[in-house]
Amino acid sequence: MTPVPLLVAGVDEAGRGPLAGPVVAACVVLDPAHPIPGLADSKQLSPRRREVLAIEIREHALAWAVASASPTEIDEYNILRATLLAMARAIEALGLAPDEVLVDGLHCPPVACRARAVVKGDATVPSISAASILAKTDRDAMMDTLHASFPAYGFDRHRGYPTPEHVEALRRLGPIDAHRRSFAPVREALALTR
Repeated sequence: MTPVPLLVAGVDEAGRGPLAGPVVAACVVLDPAHPIPGLADSKQLSPRRREVLAIEIREHALAWAVASASPTEIDEYNILRATLLAMARAIEALGLAPDEVLVDGLHCPPVACRARAVVKGDATVPSISAASILAKTDRDAMMDTLHASFPAYGFDRHRGYPTPEHVEALRRLGPIDAHRRSFAPVREALALTR
């Protein structure tokens, strides 16, 4: 009898460091019968290449899901716990139960199956690379939508990260609901507007 191959899911996040927007996690189970050439850590890929690969992942993966934790949840739980919450949500939304979950980084979310943290997994494990790409492209799209409503902050350029442009806009305009109030530059901008 031929053993049934294990279903292994890769999990990664995007958006732990920004001052605004959600933290987004993705979970991907790749199909060994449909390999996707060019998978890599999303940070090492051009925006155009990420978009092309994201389409291929959605078309050819056995399963995939994307989930997030809001700025309010980040402020309530802290960024690490909110990241693990987003990861758990992505795994639960997968639509199938993986035998094992490989998670980029040092920490694993609480899940029903076996889970293993893989340092630099987004560069070495294809399913984690795929999850990295989906998380990044989905989060970038969210920040583009936020930019359309609040163009003065420049979210389409810095994606909510604490660039000099963003910090200056934050001080000048004050925070919006999408800002993470537990992050020091946002707290400082709030103090200026009181």
